[in-house]
Amino acid sequence: MVYISSWDEFAERSIQLFRADPQSVSCVLTSRYVMKYRHCDGKLVLKVTDNRECLKFKTDQAQDARKMEKLNNIFFTLMARGPDVDISEVSGKEQSEAQPTKKGRGRKQ
Repeated sequence: MVYISSWDEFAERSIQLFRADPQSVSCVLTSRYVMKYRHCDGKLVLKVTDNRECLKFKTDQAQDARKMEKLNNIFFTLMARGPDVDISEVSGKEQSEAQPTKKGRGRKQ
């Protein structure tokens, strides 16, 4: 297991790890990731593995939550659309903010 100290390096290497072999011969997903939060320490550990190589990133910074959300959306996109999809348009909150908000049916003032 390798702890990577830089978030950018961890994100890049984990995406490469997933794209290298997203499925085995039996069409079972072999690449996976795990998020683990330890409340007593206030630390979040992310682990990406394919049973051959294991990458880990540990943080106690709250600002890394948005980066993790973006990585989560990237992995969802890669799993749903396949490893050859362009991930440059995948982002975190921007997609939900682009949708118009619905107005409630409450009393008009």
